[in-house]
Amino acid sequence: MRGRNVQAASSASSSSIFSHFWASALRTKPLISPSDGFYNRTNSGEVLERRLGVVDLVLLGVGASIGAGIFVVTGTVARDAGPGVTVSFGLAGVSCILNALCYAELATRFPPVVGGAYMYAYTAFNELTAFLVFAQLMLDYHIGAASIARSLAGYIVSFLEIFPLFKDNIPNWLGNGQEFFGGVVSINVLAPVLLALLTFILCWGVGESSTINSIMTSLKVIIVVCVIFAGAFEVDVSNWSPFSPNGLQSVLTGATVVFFAYVGFDAVANSAEESKSPRRDLPIGIIGSLLICIALYIGVCLVITGMVPYYLLGEDAPLAEAFTSKGLKFVSFLISVGAIAGLTTTLLVGLYVQSRLYLGLGRDGLLPSFFSEVDAKHHTPITSQVWVGIVAGVLAGLFNIHSLSRILSVGTLTGYSVVSACVVTLRWKDKTASQVSSSTWREGVICLVVVACCGFGAGLFYRVGWPWVSIVAAVFALLAAIALHFRHIHGDVPGFPCPGVPFVPALCIFFNMFLFAQLHQEAWVRFVVVSIITVIVYAFYGQFHANPEGSGVYFRVQG
Repeated sequence: MRGRNVQAASSASSSSIFSHFWASALRTKPLISPSDGFYNRTNSGEVLERRLGVVDLVLLGVGASIGAGIFVVTGTVARDAGPGVTVSFGLAGVSCILNALCYAELATRFPPVVGGAYMYAYTAFNELTAFLVFAQLMLDYHIGAASIARSLAGYIVSFLEIFPLFKDNIPNWLGNGQEFFGGVVSINVLAPVLLALLTFILCWGVGESSTINSIMTSLKVIIVVCVIFAGAFEVDVSNWSPFSPNGLQSVLTGATVVFFAYVGFDAVANSAEESKSPRRDLPIGIIGSLLICIALYIGVCLVITGMVPYYLLGEDAPLAEAFTSKGLKFVSFLISVGAIAGLTTTLLVGLYVQSRLYLGLGRDGLLPSFFSEVDAKHHTPITSQVWVGIVAGVLAGLFNIHSLSRILSVGTLTGYSVVSACVVTLRWKDKTASQVSSSTWREGVICLVVVACCGFGAGLFYRVGWPWVSIVAAVFALLAAIALHFRHIHGDVPGFPCPGVPFVPALCIFFNMFLFAQLHQEAWVRFVVVSIITVIVYAFYGQFHANPEGSGVYFRVQG
């Protein structure tokens, strides 16, 4: 009898633990309408300083997206797609514009506070989903920052070796990496130093760091424009024929590769709390920066494939080699300067975004409270910023991060897909309880899941050479989107409305998952492993400390 009681008590205890976990995981963050004029802040009462105007936001987005990739990726993909790489960049750009429209709607309808995709998921879905989105994004950001820092160190060393004083006099451990223990450890001293310098600038103040980003971004944009104009006079139109030598499939495959050259516009959404007029400026910053990037990429593609036959393009520095082959070595020098400026701004914005995400989770209690601290003098999250710099510095200083590039982009594609889904589900939440029942909600979520699964399935079948099956999966995804359209009334939203809801968000989800299927298998394993670890961390810490509503007062702001 006593054994039965003990067993019953144990069963009740287990049930209670599971019930608490489930109840916590399904909590959502209340959405305060921007029309109310009240927004969140840190627990200490200190707020981030609103110093970013529309030009700053546009340059922030361009700075995050245009890095050394414009001087490398364009030529690398052109070797397979030929001059059709221009179409690849155009298709990828259109896809990113659709994603940007989703970001723009959420940026205007949410209170202008830090969080981005994490905050959107917290409100539209639940606490655990938001924590999972954060974890996947953050791993991408950490590895990406370390990888960019090492690349920047290498570019600086290569630039210095142009001068006779430094030629062959810079040791590998300083900038290029000195490998030990069979390559497991790769020492690089310059990369952590660069990260420390940029971390200091970001801790100094958002105005100062924005000024540096604006200067560096303007410099690299000017250099790219000069490169395009200089190359235009060397174009031989006969090099554009055949336009797609390896067929349409190579162009489509190229689009899946160059898609990641555009990522970065989400950095604008994460700067909401530091925007002077967020409801007006955030959509302009998100979409405007993306349009500028599309124009620059297409211009470079036309020039590089017109100057040199696509099959003669180099692998490491195709743009610089193309100009050198035409005797324009001074342009190659400009390209080196542009690459350094591009990597610097990409790294600066990446570190900036990471610290703001940590700040958001610290405020909500999903991470320790010291991440939510904002310095009273500089109005920057110094603790979060230093933590981000330390993590990136350790990775960049001790490991060959390029070997981890195969597991990158998982967080980006996951975050973009969740943001698109948030647009649809938050339109449902605008309706009264009588209009959106729990069963209708479940049906809507099931339709979104079907779209995502069809996108992943279409990507897999396309990958193994069964394009017709991919078309069938696309048809099923379209039927699910039509079901969303007819079964749910999607209300209007204040600010910037994403057009074509639910079809545009559904198309974003489909294509993002299509790209997800193109990633290496190690990336899929990483997604599963990181998700499991995140759930464990949430179970032992997050669920007991999270506070979706926060504490303290709200501050009225303009915009």
